Amino acid sequence: MADLSPLARLFEAALFASASPVLPDALAALDPEASDADRLAALAEVRAAYDDGHAIELVDVAGGWQLLTRFEYTQAIERAQLAARPHRLSAAALETLALIAYRQPVTRADIEDIRGVSVGSILKTLLERGLIDVVGRAEGLGRPLLYGTTPAFLEHFALRHLGELPRSDELAIALRPVTVAAP
Repeated sequence: MADLSPLARLFEAALFASASPVLPDALAALDPEASDADRLAALAEVRAAYDDGHAIELVDVAGGWQLLTRFEYTQAIERAQLAARPHRLSAAALETLALIAYRQPVTRADIEDIRGVSVGSILKTLLERGLIDVVGRAEGLGRPLLYGTTPAFLEHFALRHLGELPRSDELAIALRPVTVAAP
């Protein structure tokens, strides 16, 4: 690994110690004297140091940075049960979460209209896991709660921002059934 600057080494230690993405404010608190340019240069140093044949990489995720296992090694790590596995989400929870992610801010009634089933317990689960949050109240009768995704949602799905969600036209192609031509 290349010789890192003192600031880059400090960031590397903080990134290694953190189980979640390290946000820009936390990096700034590590060395308040460093400028934004200094911090970006130090992150670039750390990223470059791990780009040279290492099994981990520096990833920009959920508005922060995190050291993660490279994709090609994740199956082996999971197979050996060495990684802390996030709790799996049911198909119903994933469907509800997708609706919230794509339509936020959205009310419970809107979700139930689309899904055709009650989602109270699913919303409770997603709230408890920190994947969604109440982001306001809708105008109208009863001022229903509006739901939106959280930074934990971005982290869970390894997204930097919501703009990285697949577009609806990409989903239509990905979800199309595969047909095999007869010989």
